[in-house]
Amino acid sequence: MKTIKGTGVALITPFLNDTSVDVMGLKSIVQHVINGGVDFLVPLGTTGESVTLLEEETHLVFQTVFEVNDGNLPMGCGGNDTHRVIAQMKSYDQKYAADAYLSVTPYYNKPSQEGLFTHFAKIADATHKSIILYNVPGRTGVNLLPNTVIRLATRFPNIIAIKEASGNIEQGVDILRRKPDHFSILSGDDTLVVPQLACGYEGVISVAANGKPQLFSQMVQAALSGNLKQANTIYYQLFPWMQLLFNEGNPVGIKCWMNMHNLANDTVREPLVKGSETLRGLFAELEA
Repeated sequence: MKTIKGTGVALITPFLNDTSVDVMGLKSIVQHVINGGVDFLVPLGTTGESVTLLEEETHLVFQTVFEVNDGNLPMGCGGNDTHRVIAQMKSYDQKYAADAYLSVTPYYNKPSQEGLFTHFAKIADATHKSIILYNVPGRTGVNLLPNTVIRLATRFPNIIAIKEASGNIEQGVDILRRKPDHFSILSGDDTLVVPQLACGYEGVISVAANGKPQLFSQMVQAALSGNLKQANTIYYQLFPWMQLLFNEGNPVGIKCWMNMHNLANDTVREPLVKGSETLRGLFAELEA
C-alpha cells in the first residue's frame, strides 16, 4: 500500500428499498468521501454489512468502488473459519486489485490467544497481500491481546497494521511501545480517535467519515500534525453526533443520518432494521 495512515473510511453498502445493492448510490458515496479528503477506503467490512452479501454482490461492491477510486483500497475479508477465509482470499487475489485485507478476529467460536495467532499466521502465509488485523471484541466476543499482536507483527512482515477497536487505550499504548517499525496502529473507535492519535496511533478506519469526511479528515490531520488544539475543537464539535451514530447499532445510525441529508438510502439488511423516528429526532435536535 502507498500509505496506511490518516483517515480511512469503513464504507457503508447502500441498498435500494428492495435491499439490492445501490450501485449508483455507492458511487456517489465514494465520490463524497474522496471529495472530503480521506486517505483510503475500506469496503466490505462490518460497516458494509459484508456478512449479508452474496458472493456476486461482494464482487459488485468492490468493482464499483474500484471504478471510482483505484488506489489505497484495503478490503474486508475475515470470518470464523480459517480455511474458508484463506480460500476467500485466494479467490479475491485472482479477481480484485485490493491493496490489503482487513481481517476481523474470528467471532462466536472464541479461540484462545494461541488460536488467534494460528488463524492470522495461516492467513498471512496464504497471501502476498498486506494484512490489517481487526480487533473488535464488542462484536466478536474475543480480544486480540497485545502480546499476540506483537508476536504476529514481528513474525510476519506482511501484517502491517491493526484496526484497534477494543475501546481500551492502555491496550493500544502497549502495542505502540513494542511494535516493529513497519507496523501501524489505527483507531477503530470514532469517539476515542483524538486521544488515541495523541498517544501515537497513525490513523483511523472510521464510520463517521462516511457522513462528514471533510471535517473528520481535518480533525485527524490536525492531530497527526501535532495541532491538538485544532483537533480538539473539531473533536468536541463532532463528539455528540458520533455518539448518536451508534445508539441503535452500526451501520444503522450512519445510514439514518446520511438519509436525512440525502446522501444515502437508510435501508439495512435484516436482522438490522432502519433507524427509529426517535433516533431521527435526536439527530434533528442536535443539529437544530
